[in-house]
Amino acid sequence: MLSLKKLTWEVLVSASINVSAPGKLMLFGEHAVVYGYSCIVTAVDQRVYVKAGFNGKDELVVNAPQLGVSGYRKKVDRLCDQEMPKQVSFIEAVVRRFYQNYGLVRGLEIATRSDFSHSYGFGSSSAITMATATALSKLYLIKLSKKQLFDLCYQAVLDIQGVGSGFDLAAALWGKTLLYKKGARLVKKMILDQLPIVVCYSGVKADTPTLVRQVAEFKRKKPRKVKQIFNKIEQLVLQTEKVIIQKDWQGVGKLMNTNQRLLEDLGVSTLKLEKLNKTALNAGAYGAKLSGAGGGDCMIAVCLQSKRDAVEQALIKAGGEIMPVKLNSKGVTWQKK
Repeated sequence: MLSLKKLTWEVLVSASINVSAPGKLMLFGEHAVVYGYSCIVTAVDQRVYVKAGFNGKDELVVNAPQLGVSGYRKKVDRLCDQEMPKQVSFIEAVVRRFYQNYGLVRGLEIATRSDFSHSYGFGSSSAITMATATALSKLYLIKLSKKQLFDLCYQAVLDIQGVGSGFDLAAALWGKTLLYKKGARLVKKMILDQLPIVVCYSGVKADTPTLVRQVAEFKRKKPRKVKQIFNKIEQLVLQTEKVIIQKDWQGVGKLMNTNQRLLEDLGVSTLKLEKLNKTALNAGAYGAKLSGAGGGDCMIAVCLQSKRDAVEQALIKAGGEIMPVKLNSKGVTWQKK
């Protein structure tokens, strides 16, 4: 007869965990958040899915067909070595961090899929990182607080990128719409039931690390000017928190336009994004701005429901692609199979 301990372990080994985490959309505070200022980020209903289980071997096996990864294998003692494809780097990093933190090393089988393309800038890497970490904690029956889970993932992301604020991890973990500061020093859920925002993909994939380095170089050369821009963004974000809660969408639009001008001053906007912003405003939107690092990816526009169709059609004619996403969505969820 099996002991309770052995039976529990055998059940654990045979189990698999299914986790999903949302993508994100930055609303206000891009780039400044990297330097400790506030931002407002929302979770979107487009999600990343991770299925994880033990494989009885001493290797990590990853299948991520949407990323072009099939049957990828790596010995668990070689995670994050130099032979690491970009597509699996965040998975390897968070698995390695988990092993290091908790002294638990066992072969894993991980499969991923996504509701959205990584090209759109919805934070797929952070969503995969958060979903993987959540799956590991459930597989190993280690109870982690949300802050512990965040810190684990944040360190893994820094291992790969070197820099980052963690706002996309926060959106994946806590969900909804958040007022946030770097490293989760501030995570405040905003009580909302709607966000009347149109999301439009510019058709150009942004290179976030390059843009972050570009702003860092600008800050090095002109520290006073960049500090002034960041201070204005901080004031704007705190104003926006109040105006959004009041559902003053015209006020939100004005602040959105101001944030866009400040991002242009930072040098991260593009002619295509600015064309789409102007198109949305001409079609009746209260405000429009780029969302995220800039250089491409998405722009957003706030407008009344009565103007939404006109704004969307105008953006399509201008070469944009409307993203049918809902905002203010739930954070990471899991279930055992």
